[in-house]
Amino acid sequence: MAQRWLMTAQSEPLKLEEFEPQTPGPDEVVVEVAGCGVCHTDLGYYYDGVRTNHALPLALGHEISGTVVATGEGAERWLDQTVIVPAVIPCGTCDACSRGKGTICPNQKMPGNDIQGGFASHVTVPALGLCPVDVDKLAAVGLSLADVSVVADAVTTPYQAVVQAGVSPGDLVVVNGVGGVGGYAVQIAAAMGATVVAVDVVEEKLAALTDFGAALTLNARDFDPRTLKKEIAGFAKTNGLRTTEWIIFECSGTAAGQQAAFGLLNHGATLCTVGFTMDKVEVRLSNLMAFHARVLGNWGCPPELYPGALDLILDGKVKIAPFVEQRPLDDINEIFQTVHDGKFARRAILVPAVA
Repeated sequence: MAQRWLMTAQSEPLKLEEFEPQTPGPDEVVVEVAGCGVCHTDLGYYYDGVRTNHALPLALGHEISGTVVATGEGAERWLDQTVIVPAVIPCGTCDACSRGKGTICPNQKMPGNDIQGGFASHVTVPALGLCPVDVDKLAAVGLSLADVSVVADAVTTPYQAVVQAGVSPGDLVVVNGVGGVGGYAVQIAAAMGATVVAVDVVEEKLAALTDFGAALTLNARDFDPRTLKKEIAGFAKTNGLRTTEWIIFECSGTAAGQQAAFGLLNHGATLCTVGFTMDKVEVRLSNLMAFHARVLGNWGCPPELYPGALDLILDGKVKIAPFVEQRPLDDINEIFQTVHDGKFARRAILVPAVA
């Protein structure tokens, strides 16, 4: 019998349920879950009242890797394949999808939001966009199938943001908020040839990235917004980098972080909003006009970009092992609280018990 942990109400303990996996329909598959990462979006649903599209009770979790154990009509080729499930699955047939804009597909499905999610032993999902994973290649770089569950959001979301922003050699990139998604943004931007400045308020998070792509680390608590910008500009001049056209990734998902990131705009800059908060911020939009700058939103990642993100890991250009930690799925209530309290230094991956 399959098992999953259900959210029944905000902040109420998640409840274990035994269930029969939904029979896959046409172009659907059942995935036996190897691991599911705990994302701050999950905590937003659970603690902060962010509404899910699917009515409760609902199994959360959208960072899923595993093995396809059953298929519906049209998806037979996926049987027995090891895969990463996209965090946001477009329909593939609507007008937006036909124009390569799957991230705004009105029919998209997000596990743990639109459909039952991955904090379970099994999950039924659309087959469209599944990313195949060669477990032998994973083993060669010291990773398990469960480890790469975080590719489904923590890695591919910043990967999409870096690709969309057009990061290339010679760019100066600033990543504001370097835990989780932001840490991978640092690594990915560096892998694309940029010089990366990492900014956070937690010294341990900054220290963790000094050997993983950050050319400069700055604790935002040590600077007011104006001196922070001057510090980065001085670093750029000293290292022969442009003092304009910075590419800024706001990954903190806090109001203070978003305001600080907006304050770093300069001529020709690009601000990429990656982190999420329900809080509102007050900014002067005329700065965009005056600096001829732009702001880009970043929702998920098109499935067609997943293989490129995975290749960075397989090629050793992006490291995930130092930043993840596997825990038993049965400890989900304890892990949620620990992550929410900021006491979990790495990204938790919840692993179902072996049947």
